[in-house]
Amino acid sequence: MFISFIFRPVTASRSSLSLWMIALIVFGVLAILGVTIGLLIHFLAVESKTHYYQGSFKVLNMPYNRNYEKETSPENNYLSKILETKMVDAFQSSNIYRQYINSQVITLVPDNNSVTAHIWLIFKDSRSRKESTRRKIESILQQMLRSNSGSLTTDPNSLSIMEISKVNAEKIINNRCGRRARMSATYDRIKGGSTAQEGEWPWQASLKMNGRHYCGASLISERFLITAAHCFQKSNNPKNFTVSFGTRVTPPNKLHYVQQIIIHEDYIKGEHHDDIAVILLTEKVLFKKDVHRVCLPEVTQVFPPGEGVVVTGWGALSHNGKYPLLLQKAPVKIIDTNTCNAEKAYNGVIQDTMLCAGYMEGNIDACQGDSGGPLVYPNSRDIWYLIGIVSWGDECGKINKPGVYTRVTSYRNWIASQTGV
Repeated sequence: MFISFIFRPVTASRSSLSLWMIALIVFGVLAILGVTIGLLIHFLAVESKTHYYQGSFKVLNMPYNRNYEKETSPENNYLSKILETKMVDAFQSSNIYRQYINSQVITLVPDNNSVTAHIWLIFKDSRSRKESTRRKIESILQQMLRSNSGSLTTDPNSLSIMEISKVNAEKIINNRCGRRARMSATYDRIKGGSTAQEGEWPWQASLKMNGRHYCGASLISERFLITAAHCFQKSNNPKNFTVSFGTRVTPPNKLHYVQQIIIHEDYIKGEHHDDIAVILLTEKVLFKKDVHRVCLPEVTQVFPPGEGVVVTGWGALSHNGKYPLLLQKAPVKIIDTNTCNAEKAYNGVIQDTMLCAGYMEGNIDACQGDSGGPLVYPNSRDIWYLIGIVSWGDECGKINKPGVYTRVTSYRNWIASQTGV
């Protein structure tokens, strides 16, 4: 009896513990499995992901004009702007307006009686709904093409849309001139400027002489840059110069070597006219999100006084002041040549091949070390054009002494003759 009494509780206790442990383990496994499945479902079905698309459609009844194919031509920009406005309106008034991020015309290809528009789109949606979203995008675009509102006739049956990878999407954009990552339109605070964000001005280059920043320059193709002729007053030996990109001037990022320096044949050392030069690199620049080319304007393009433009560079923050480590940007305005030539200003020295930009009241201006750098202008499609090259001025930010730039339109044919761009 005594032995039986001792063994029974032990047996009963062990049996009860095993069942409890098994139940606990099963519950734990099920809980972990449930959480895993839940997270998986959330990731696949709920979590938003950026999707990229490319497509094309035809605009009908368009007489052949090869200028549609030229990315900086007025014809290209005019038609592209109309089509981009139509796409924005269509998507923003649709039931997927929350998923819509961006849409652009990338190229136009003219034919005998039509122009094919190649487009690029970005949407955000869950992985599980991406095919449904693609069908909705297609449907919205077909409806837009069917409407034929305005003066354009478009062919809905010509539409094709396909998803592409992020890598290919970025490659498409980076190969076009003047495009950049979406940036804030505000300026945080060159003299009177503020620090630029990474990739904000992807064409900006630092021209280094014997390893130290000396001038700015602008990338216009895979191997050519534009800068000021006066940057080579001390030396025009290519072996003394290198070029780097990125916002940080030291240490140099993406360093490239110079093969040839082409100075305008009419430039005279110590003078201000024809202050332009071309740099040829030894190797091609690999275009990326933060390094690619700016657009060059057409000879006939006009940039009227009062237009907002931006000058960038690593120049002094004030006359004889400190030099920044990070790229600076400054918003300025184009100033009428007659105003700039007033007696109290530059007293008739400004030629037609020069351009004034800044403020007559001073403060915001390019400065020492900004020479050769870009003055850029955004068109209505937010595509940026190189319209000026930092050339000269009376100190930095002085009243009635705005910055003076080489007017790029005046040298557009010369640039083409030297570079083929």
